[in-house]
Amino acid sequence: MNQMSYVKRSIIAAVCIALCVVLPMAFHSVRNAGAIFLPMHIPVLLSGLICGGPLGLLAGLAGPLLSSLITGMPPMAKLPGMMVELAVYGLMTGYLMRVIHTKKTYADLYLSLIGALLTGRIIAGIVQALIFSSGAYSIATWATSYFVTGLPGIVIQLALIPSIVFALEKARLIPVRYPKRVDIGKPLA
Repeated sequence: MNQMSYVKRSIIAAVCIALCVVLPMAFHSVRNAGAIFLPMHIPVLLSGLICGGPLGLLAGLAGPLLSSLITGMPPMAKLPGMMVELAVYGLMTGYLMRVIHTKKTYADLYLSLIGALLTGRIIAGIVQALIFSSGAYSIATWATSYFVTGLPGIVIQLALIPSIVFALEKARLIPVRYPKRVDIGKPLA
Protein backbone atom coordinates (compact mmCIF):
# COMPACT_ATOMS: atom_id res chain seq x y z
CA MET A 1 0.00 0.00 0.00
CA ASN A 2 3.02 2.27 -0.19
CA GLN A 3 2.38 3.00 -3.87
CA MET A 4 0.10 5.98 -3.20
CA SER A 5 1.45 9.50 -3.50
CA TYR A 6 1.85 11.58 -0.37
CA VAL A 7 -0.85 13.94 -1.64
CA LYS A 8 -3.37 11.10 -2.02
CA ARG A 9 -2.51 9.70 1.41
CA SER A 10 -2.86 13.20 2.90
CA ILE A 11 -6.28 13.64 1.33
CA ILE A 12 -7.44 10.26 2.65
CA ALA A 13 -6.13 11.18 6.13
CA ALA A 14 -8.00 14.51 5.94
CA VAL A 15 -11.22 12.67 5.05
CA CYS A 16 -10.63 10.35 8.03
CA ILE A 17 -10.14 13.37 10.31
CA ALA A 18 -13.42 14.83 9.02
CA LEU A 19 -15.12 11.48 9.69
CA CYS A 20 -13.86 11.73 13.29
CA VAL A 21 -16.15 14.75 13.64
CA VAL A 22 -19.13 13.45 11.64
CA LEU A 23 -19.43 9.78 12.72
CA PRO A 24 -19.71 10.43 16.48
CA MET A 25 -22.49 12.96 15.86
CA ALA A 26 -24.64 10.14 14.47
CA PHE A 27 -23.97 7.92 17.48
CA HIS A 28 -24.24 10.47 20.28
CA SER A 29 -27.99 10.82 19.89
CA VAL A 30 -28.10 7.65 22.03
CA ARG A 31 -26.78 7.91 25.59
CA ASN A 32 -23.26 6.43 26.03
CA ALA A 33 -23.23 5.25 22.40
CA GLY A 34 -19.82 6.87 21.85
CA ALA A 35 -18.21 4.88 24.66
CA ILE A 36 -19.93 1.69 23.54
CA PHE A 37 -19.60 1.81 19.74
CA LEU A 38 -16.35 3.86 19.49
CA PRO A 39 -17.22 5.55 16.18
CA MET A 40 -14.18 7.85 16.16
CA HIS A 41 -11.80 4.89 16.29
CA ILE A 42 -12.82 3.58 12.86
CA PRO A 43 -11.51 6.50 10.75
CA VAL A 44 -8.29 6.71 12.78
CA LEU A 45 -7.60 3.00 12.34
CA LEU A 46 -8.37 3.29 8.62
CA SER A 47 -6.05 6.26 8.31
CA GLY A 48 -3.19 4.31 9.86
CA LEU A 49 -3.84 1.21 7.75
CA ILE A 50 -4.17 3.07 4.47
CA CYS A 51 -1.99 6.17 4.86
CA GLY A 52 0.75 4.92 7.18
CA GLY A 53 1.84 5.59 10.74
CA PRO A 54 2.66 9.32 10.61
CA LEU A 55 -0.66 10.29 9.01
CA GLY A 56 -2.49 7.83 11.26
CA LEU A 57 -0.87 9.53 14.25
CA LEU A 58 -2.00 12.90 12.92
CA ALA A 59 -5.57 11.63 12.48
CA GLY A 60 -5.49 10.24 16.03
CA LEU A 61 -4.46 13.62 17.42
CA ALA A 62 -6.43 15.97 15.17
CA GLY A 63 -9.67 13.98 14.94
CA PRO A 64 -10.67 14.06 18.62
CA LEU A 65 -9.36 17.60 19.07
CA LEU A 66 -11.40 18.98 16.16
CA SER A 67 -14.45 16.98 17.21
CA SER A 68 -14.19 18.34 20.75
CA LEU A 69 -13.76 21.92 19.55
CA ILE A 70 -16.60 21.73 17.01
CA THR A 71 -19.16 19.49 18.75
CA GLY A 72 -18.05 19.27 22.37
CA MET A 73 -17.52 15.52 22.02
CA PRO A 74 -15.41 14.16 23.60
CA PRO A 75 -15.62 16.47 26.62
CA MET A 76 -12.40 18.32 27.47
CA ALA A 77 -11.89 16.14 30.56
CA LYS A 78 -11.69 12.98 28.40
CA LEU A 79 -9.90 14.56 25.45
CA PRO A 80 -6.22 14.10 26.46
CA GLY A 81 -6.61 10.39 27.21
CA MET A 82 -8.56 9.84 24.03
CA MET A 83 -5.97 11.69 21.95
CA VAL A 84 -3.22 9.46 23.36
CA GLU A 85 -5.21 6.29 22.69
CA LEU A 86 -6.19 7.24 19.12
CA ALA A 87 -2.73 8.57 18.26
CA VAL A 88 -1.23 5.21 19.25
CA TYR A 89 -3.89 3.40 17.17
CA GLY A 90 -3.07 5.44 14.08
CA LEU A 91 0.68 5.12 14.52
CA MET A 92 0.67 1.42 15.33
CA THR A 93 -1.70 0.31 12.56
CA GLY A 94 0.51 2.07 10.03
CA TYR A 95 3.70 0.66 11.51
CA LEU A 96 2.35 -2.88 11.81
CA MET A 97 0.98 -2.86 8.25
CA ARG A 98 4.46 -1.85 7.09
CA VAL A 99 6.27 -4.66 8.92
CA ILE A 100 3.74 -7.52 8.77
CA HIS A 101 3.74 -9.41 5.48
CA THR A 102 2.00 -12.79 5.67
CA LYS A 103 1.08 -12.75 1.94
CA LYS A 104 -2.57 -12.72 3.04
CA THR A 105 -4.20 -9.29 3.27
CA TYR A 106 -6.82 -10.38 5.83
CA ALA A 107 -4.12 -11.76 8.12
CA ASP A 108 -2.06 -8.57 7.79
CA LEU A 109 -5.12 -6.42 8.54
CA TYR A 110 -6.23 -8.43 11.57
CA LEU A 111 -2.74 -8.72 13.06
CA SER A 112 -2.22 -4.98 12.60
CA LEU A 113 -5.63 -4.08 14.03
CA ILE A 114 -5.40 -6.35 17.04
CA GLY A 115 -1.82 -5.29 17.78
CA ALA A 116 -2.72 -1.61 17.52
CA LEU A 117 -5.88 -1.97 19.61
CA LEU A 118 -4.03 -3.74 22.40
CA THR A 119 -1.05 -1.35 22.31
CA GLY A 120 -3.29 1.72 22.27
CA ARG A 121 -5.35 0.53 25.20
CA ILE A 122 -2.29 -0.43 27.25
CA ILE A 123 -0.47 2.85 26.63
CA ALA A 124 -3.62 4.91 27.18
CA GLY A 125 -4.23 3.07 30.47
CA ILE A 126 -0.65 3.70 31.62
CA VAL A 127 -0.84 7.40 30.69
CA GLN A 128 -4.25 7.69 32.37
CA ALA A 129 -2.94 6.07 35.56
CA LEU A 130 0.32 8.03 35.72
CA ILE A 131 -0.69 11.46 34.43
CA PHE A 132 -4.39 12.18 33.95
CA SER A 133 -5.92 10.26 36.89
CA SER A 134 -2.91 9.70 39.10
CA GLY A 135 -3.84 7.71 42.20
CA ALA A 136 -7.51 7.33 41.24
CA TYR A 137 -7.11 4.74 38.50
CA SER A 138 -7.17 0.95 38.96
CA ILE A 139 -6.78 -2.11 36.79
CA ALA A 140 -10.53 -2.75 37.16
CA THR A 141 -11.34 0.77 35.94
CA TRP A 142 -8.95 0.34 33.01
CA ALA A 143 -10.35 -3.05 32.01
CA THR A 144 -13.94 -1.86 32.30
CA SER A 145 -13.47 1.35 30.37
CA TYR A 146 -11.20 0.02 27.63
CA PHE A 147 -12.49 -3.51 27.10
CA VAL A 148 -15.90 -4.24 28.67
CA THR A 149 -17.78 -1.05 27.80
CA GLY A 150 -16.24 -0.79 24.34
CA LEU A 151 -16.60 -4.48 23.41
CA PRO A 152 -19.38 -3.83 20.85
CA GLY A 153 -17.18 -1.17 19.24
CA ILE A 154 -14.19 -3.53 19.12
CA VAL A 155 -16.33 -6.19 17.41
CA ILE A 156 -17.62 -3.60 14.91
CA GLN A 157 -14.06 -2.46 14.17
CA LEU A 158 -12.79 -5.99 13.58
CA ALA A 159 -15.76 -6.81 11.34
CA LEU A 160 -16.03 -3.55 9.42
CA ILE A 161 -12.51 -2.22 8.84
CA PRO A 162 -11.11 -5.12 6.75
CA SER A 163 -14.27 -5.00 4.61
CA ILE A 164 -13.81 -1.26 4.06
CA VAL A 165 -10.17 -1.77 3.06
CA PHE A 166 -11.15 -4.49 0.57
CA ALA A 167 -13.96 -2.33 -0.84
CA LEU A 168 -11.49 0.54 -1.34
CA GLU A 169 -9.08 -1.85 -3.07
CA LYS A 170 -11.83 -3.22 -5.29
CA ALA A 171 -12.91 0.31 -6.23
CA ARG A 172 -9.24 1.02 -7.03
CA LEU A 173 -9.15 3.93 -4.60
CA ILE A 174 -6.17 2.36 -2.86
CA PRO A 175 -3.60 -0.08 -4.27
CA VAL A 176 -4.08 -3.81 -3.75
CA ARG A 177 -1.66 -5.03 -1.08
CA TYR A 178 -0.79 -8.28 -2.84
CA PRO A 179 -1.57 -7.97 -6.55
CA LYS A 180 -2.12 -11.25 -8.35
CA ARG A 181 0.57 -12.01 -10.87
CA VAL A 182 -0.28 -13.40 -14.27
CA ASP A 183 2.31 -15.71 -15.76
CA ILE A 184 3.07 -15.00 -19.40
CA GLY A 185 2.49 -18.11 -21.43
CA LYS A 186 -0.18 -19.52 -19.11
CA PRO A 187 -3.74 -19.39 -20.39
CA LEU A 188 -6.11 -17.20 -18.36
CA ALA A 189 -8.77 -19.86 -17.81
